[in-house]
Amino acid sequence: SVIAANRHEDERRDPHPVHAAFMEHEDSRSFARDEVRRAVIPAYMGLVKEIDDHMGRLFAFLEEQGRMEDTMIVFTSDHGDYLGDHWLGEKELFHEESVRIPLIVYDPEGTPGAVVEDLVESIDLVPTFVEAAGGEVQPHRMEGRSLLPLLRGGEAPARDAVFAETDYAHRAARLTLGRGVDESRGYMVRTERWKYLFWEGYRPQLFDLAEDPLERIDLGGDPAHAAARAELHERLFAWLRARRTRTTLSDAEVEQRTDSSRKRGFIIGVW
Repeated sequence: SVIAANRHEDERRDPHPVHAAFMEHEDSRSFARDEVRRAVIPAYMGLVKEIDDHMGRLFAFLEEQGRMEDTMIVFTSDHGDYLGDHWLGEKELFHEESVRIPLIVYDPEGTPGAVVEDLVESIDLVPTFVEAAGGEVQPHRMEGRSLLPLLRGGEAPARDAVFAETDYAHRAARLTLGRGVDESRGYMVRTERWKYLFWEGYRPQLFDLAEDPLERIDLGGDPAHAAARAELHERLFAWLRARRTRTTLSDAEVEQRTDSSRKRGFIIGVW
């Protein structure tokens, strides 16, 4: 049987404008009907079973070729689907149903059967692959952190927050809201307890994941949580300011070149 959707009528009474616009999408209105969920979700699970079957074929091939012991396999996804949760149909917003994705890693040199509860991001995979292949991670270019220590029983610098962003310019919600193509962005910062959302042109959203793990109570306008919103807002914009936009020179090269113009020739303007 199909489990009940994670949604409540309160979410439709006074929704955030962006949430409200996405609830007007055709797929959202469709998945608001229980008969649609009962018909579609079994088909969705059939697709999951199909993936499982084909991954079994892949693993069998790797075994036959003797490559399982030198191959790292990562199973993940780019997003989850709402399928009616929060009165939504597809993806793109920041509820756990959308942003909390699977990450299963088979590493021949790793600790088998380990479960890691640390906060991680999809961008952590590239430095993980680089390090696993014996390469050197370039921190001035890569914002992710290698997960190899976690996979192999070591310790890695723990994240106390993860971040995500969305651009809904190509979606009908933008037209419903009357936003320009360059005015349709949203950002998320999530800690173990809090989830803070910033939307261009609208008030923020805040969810207390400890008290409200189903994310049905939006504290974005609650005066009692102004301090938490301010702290998370600053964390979000500190992250935005820290993006790796200098990709040509490593930190070590910058250190070496700092204030070294005179050593390399004449300084224009100094006579």
